[in-house]
Amino acid sequence: MEATRRNNLRIQQSFLSRAFDTFNIAFIGLCSIATILPFLYVVAASFATEREIVERPMFIIPRDISLAAYKYIFSSNMLIKAFGNSVFITVAGTVINMMFTVTLAYALSKKALAGRNIMLNLVIFSMFFSGGMIPSYIVVRSLGLIDTYWSVLLPGAISAYNMMIIKNFFQNLPDGLEESAKLDGCTDIGALLHVVIPLSMPVIATFSLFYAVGHWNSYFQAMLYMSKSPNKWPLQVTLRQLILLSSAMAADPGSYTSDYMKPPDQSVKMAVIVVSTVPILCVYPFLQKYFAKGVMIGALKG
Repeated sequence: MEATRRNNLRIQQSFLSRAFDTFNIAFIGLCSIATILPFLYVVAASFATEREIVERPMFIIPRDISLAAYKYIFSSNMLIKAFGNSVFITVAGTVINMMFTVTLAYALSKKALAGRNIMLNLVIFSMFFSGGMIPSYIVVRSLGLIDTYWSVLLPGAISAYNMMIIKNFFQNLPDGLEESAKLDGCTDIGALLHVVIPLSMPVIATFSLFYAVGHWNSYFQAMLYMSKSPNKWPLQVTLRQLILLSSAMAADPGSYTSDYMKPPDQSVKMAVIVVSTVPILCVYPFLQKYFAKGVMIGALKG
């Protein structure tokens, strides 16, 4: 009798487990479809004609393939220059971000550091309060950084939130590793470079990706600080100007001549999203193995 009851209980638990797994798979599958479908539509619409975009509210495969939007976008030589500017700002900005973030996080992870609590409180204060746009602009202008690449690289050199997570990760590393390195003659900088950073590659790779995505997608700072230097504009600002020009020309037929092809307004917007998104998406596969581990590992302990 007891054996029968246990078997029935085991069967019931097995059924509930399978039902829960089925529900999870179905729910995650629906969420994945809801996430992927809009992007597939954007890609398809960028190759579609204006008429098809208006007539069909949703489609994955366009009836007629048109490259008019991409021809319009790449018709300007400024796009190549803007792409180079974005790559430079993303790479240089990420290097600066990680250099300052890692060194500050490493210093604040040492409990023996004089004034550590005061510095931590100042960092936490900056997470909730900021000077605002106008004071930031005045500071950048007074430093002579207007219309230079430094205006978009230095003001956001450290993210307080990212720095705190990396600090927690450093704080949880065994102290014996650094002590052994120092017994072998390493300085604090040497221990950081040869012991701490190699052990911290998952978290460093993850936050490097966060910083890189932020720089790649950023456009407001460039508009604000480099408004008089269009040759230094990143890709996002240049694409924004192309969208504004396309919309203006589509709204005013007299603004273009027969020698100039009328820009496809809606498909240009879709093509701009694809052009600005695909390059940074290509970086994810190379950092995917570090991503989940890096996000969780620095937040396990405080």
